[in-house]
Amino acid sequence: MTIKRMNNVGIVVEDVDDTLARLRRHGAELVGEVVQHESTYRLCYVRGPEGLLLGLAQELQQQAS
Repeated sequence: MTIKRMNNVGIVVEDVDDTLARLRRHGAELVGEVVQHESTYRLCYVRGPEGLLLGLAQELQQQAS
């Protein structure tokens, strides 16, 4: 198997909004919008100044029943 190029990476973060704000200060741009998957994750993609696509995932806390 030959991998020609890796163009994206996914990272779990504690707070998507805070992480976005910090990355934007370094030239990253939000691709699309932040979305929520059911009640489990908030997800988004950002593109860095070098073109790398970075997926961010924030796990939402489940309420105890």
